Amino acid sequence: MGLIKKAQQKQLRKQFKELDGNVKLIVFTQEMECQYCKETRQLAKDIAELSDNISLKVYDFVADKDKVEKYKIDKIPAVVVEGKKDYGIRFYGIPAGYEFTSLINSIIAVSKGKSDLSEETKAALKQLKDEVRIQVFITLTCPYCPGAVEMAHKLAIESDLITGDMVESAEFPHLAQKYSVMAVPKVVVNEDVQFEGALPEKEFVENVLKTFE
Repeated sequence: MGLIKKAQQKQLRKQFKELDGNVKLIVFTQEMECQYCKETRQLAKDIAELSDNISLKVYDFVADKDKVEKYKIDKIPAVVVEGKKDYGIRFYGIPAGYEFTSLINSIIAVSKGKSDLSEETKAALKQLKDEVRIQVFITLTCPYCPGAVEMAHKLAIESDLITGDMVESAEFPHLAQKYSVMAVPKVVVNEDVQFEGALPEKEFVENVLKTFE
């Protein structure tokens, strides 16, 4: 049984007409499924069925170690949104609730291969010399969280050195505890910089770059 209602399917089909290229949804799960693994796989399947430009590939977290290593997946359920290349866009935990919008917007952005970031931000990101992992901790009921997730994903599209992760706090409580997630969205850059809130683009980027100061 699908997870997307018919009215929403119609809306998504219309949105997906904007797709400029092919997008692959790569889902990592396992045979003895984790919490929400089944639902995450089903959600990705439902989305892929709405456009000829979207395909789905499912890998087992245990059996497909080569793919796990290739995409650097460290927990499940995980969804990679891949276009002409792997831009570093990751969803850890089911992208439902408010984060469903983040998933749809990431599919559209990846199909275009453009971040729509300011020229100032693009210039700042060219200064990066080392890899950056941006983890955005969210809850599915947080209306402000998609803004932070989408900003991390835009930065990942713009720079090959950046990976942007959505991390659903309730599904990974050990990580929420590790990073003292008391309010969301909470953004963790590498292991060095942490901040809360859906910051405007300029402030968000300034915080990301602090990891190299």
